[in-house]
Amino acid sequence: MKSYTFSMHITYQQFLQHYSGAASNVLVMTDNGLRLQLPASRMRPFLTQIGIRGRFRVTVSAANKLQAIEQIM
Repeated sequence: MKSYTFSMHITYQQFLQHYSGAASNVLVMTDNGLRLQLPASRMRPFLTQIGIRGRFRVTVSAANKLQAIEQIM
């Protein structure tokens, strides 16, 4: 399995506007410059009243299937 880390800072309103309807994916840039497209629904557990803020680790299988997203800070 491979893992990638990234930071996300988005307000509650921005998340709702962009990802509650039309957009179903979140595009993030990892620390090493790789772009990852993640299902927005997988980020909802991290959504608070102030939005989504912090560092995250994405783990994928050898076939690049999403296994887990965890907040690391």
